[in-house]
Amino acid sequence: MTQDLEPAPTPPRVGVLGMGTHLPARRRTNDEVARAARVSPDWITQRTGVRNRHTAGPEEAASDLAAAAVRSAVAAAGLDIDRLDLLILATSTPDELGPATACRVQALTKARNAVALDVSAACSGWLFATRVAHDWLRSDNAARHAVVVGVEAYSKFLDPTDRGTAVLFADGAAAAVLGPVPATEGFADFHLGSDGELADHVLIPAGGSRAPASLDTVTDGGHTIHMDGRAVRDFIAEMFPAVLSDSLARNRLRMADIDAFVTHQPNPRLLRSAGTAAGIPPDRLPIVADEVGNIGAASTPYTLAAAAVETPLRRGDRILLATFGAGMTWGSALLTWSGAPVIRTGPTT
Repeated sequence: MTQDLEPAPTPPRVGVLGMGTHLPARRRTNDEVARAARVSPDWITQRTGVRNRHTAGPEEAASDLAAAAVRSAVAAAGLDIDRLDLLILATSTPDELGPATACRVQALTKARNAVALDVSAACSGWLFATRVAHDWLRSDNAARHAVVVGVEAYSKFLDPTDRGTAVLFADGAAAAVLGPVPATEGFADFHLGSDGELADHVLIPAGGSRAPASLDTVTDGGHTIHMDGRAVRDFIAEMFPAVLSDSLARNRLRMADIDAFVTHQPNPRLLRSAGTAAGIPPDRLPIVADEVGNIGAASTPYTLAAAAVETPLRRGDRILLATFGAGMTWGSALLTWSGAPVIRTGPTT
């Protein structure tokens, strides 16, 4: 005698329930940055498109910025912080090499019931972390809500005289609360990649186990961001259209089927050029880096939150998320917008 087995229940769709962003109070204009970098303010504008960026104070670390964004995201989602089951943080500029900066944020926000961990994938980090949270929630029946936060405190790791990095990188944080949404909404079709052969294109070479901190590493500037700007530009120019076309082809979609292309923001000039080359209509490519610079792992969620408020996104809109960063890393995902509310703290444009 055989017993019929009931089919396993379909895991719930996971989408965005609320978002929060935070920018530190101090704003640095091109006039200020240009003096140290020994270029003109117009040079920065013409080469990058960045006009302003925000800088954490001496007493502020990445966890402080991230905690502010997490609090806002949780409030926007209408949740009590104790209902978070998972807290994942993406950053290239952690408070310390260990423990995970997510644990610092857990302590600051009192998210005592959440499992806290970091994901490191540079500017692609938030999307990589979102994939982890998405799969975790769909596979664990006991977990319902996660918060994924991207944060950078790049100003702590910049050589102000290096015009290739000092004019671009800045500080900020953005978070999204993920949870169950209707079957027609939420995330689908994550596709992530990396090529470690290109890891030297962007890095902070000293301070880890390969080159521990010493007088020589400090003197040589080994604890600041080093970037091969030409190699990074070429990588983005090649990968951006490839990531987009691959996602569209896999899902049998056309450019016209996408309501917004929300991407990492390396710099406005490069992004606009890449968007034009890929055939993206300008009104469907939100750009925020002109006012906040490159905020790394926070860039994509910050752009998504800004688009939700300023475009604004409507419930049911189809969003193609695309990221690329050091490692080198890249990724894409489709997101059907759930109409999630957004709370932004700190200076806004």
